[in-house]
Amino acid sequence: MFYRQTRKTPVMAALEILELIYHSTVRNVRQGHGNAVYGLLLNVFQTALLLLVFYFVMTLIGMRGTAIRGSYFLYMLSGIAVFMAHTKTMAAVAGAGASTSAMQLHGPMTTAVAIASAALGALYLQIVTLVVLIYGYDVMFERVTIDRPIPALGLVLLGWFYGLALGLVLLALRPWAPRGVAILQAIYMRASMFASGKMFVANSLSFTMLQFFDWNPLFHIIDQVRGFVFINYNPHHTNIPYPVWVTLVVLTIGLMGEFYTRRRASASWNK
Repeated sequence: MFYRQTRKTPVMAALEILELIYHSTVRNVRQGHGNAVYGLLLNVFQTALLLLVFYFVMTLIGMRGTAIRGSYFLYMLSGIAVFMAHTKTMAAVAGAGASTSAMQLHGPMTTAVAIASAALGALYLQIVTLVVLIYGYDVMFERVTIDRPIPALGLVLLGWFYGLALGLVLLALRPWAPRGVAILQAIYMRASMFASGKMFVANSLSFTMLQFFDWNPLFHIIDQVRGFVFINYNPHHTNIPYPVWVTLVVLTIGLMGEFYTRRRASASWNK
């Protein structure tokens, strides 16, 4: 069969890639559930359930008094939103189509498109979930007021980007040690439940306790988010440059690892 190859301008090629990423993102969002609305509602339910668990745990152990003065809902959501965006994105990118997957057999598809669509699909679900929860609480209970919403959203995106970088590293390692990567991912997600600092703020910790959490970029991101959400909280022990630089370093390692794996991975490894 004859095939006529047409020349594409850089603009046409970029638009074709963006269209491919869009359709692949829609596929990723609808992959778990045939009904996209049901998948979105399930994600909202998971986040709301985590909020309830967080609330009862904080009440049970008597840590509600250590929360920032203001909306307790925003205090919980500011930590959980970043945590969910980070972990969901990491899991989505780590599970994206590798170079030996069946989807890569199709001509226009590339690993870059698969990674971008997985990350954007996770971001879409988390942002919509965040908007639904804030709007629902504002309508049903009390008015929600965020001091500086744009910088706060920017740090949520930083947590998402950090999850993308970690997921890329796991994706590069997965063909070499599938079971080891699954165990490593599970250990990290369990450790982040506590080490991310969702249940407390850095200003309330002693110097000794701070050393156990200061290494975690997610701890810095969540604490800085609360500094933008609440007008009466000023983070003294965390900063933004540290998670930014760690994210860039991890992203660079992930890109190099993915390139190395893509050049050497073989479909016969799993046979």
